[in-house]
Amino acid sequence: MSAAAFLHFALTYAQLCLIVAFALASWRMLKGPRAQDRVLAMDTLYVDAMLLFLVIGMDNGNVFFFEAAAVIAILGFVATVTLAKFLMRGEVIE
Repeated sequence: MSAAAFLHFALTYAQLCLIVAFALASWRMLKGPRAQDRVLAMDTLYVDAMLLFLVIGMDNGNVFFFEAAAVIAILGFVATVTLAKFLMRGEVIE
């Protein structure tokens, strides 16, 4: 097995694992008993999506996926901070 074939196999396996993690986090977000569980699931979802874009970008060699992963990371961070503030105080804008 050549190094290129092994790398392609490893990236494909990583994509499958991230898709499973994405599905489980989606289930937790829909089924979570509390709002805090849903916020943590959303946090996990954006991290999984960012990592999936990075792995796809490594597999394809396309720079667009790396830029999209950076945008997902920034928007996910802002959304997590906003929802955490809303859960703590009951309002986002004071």
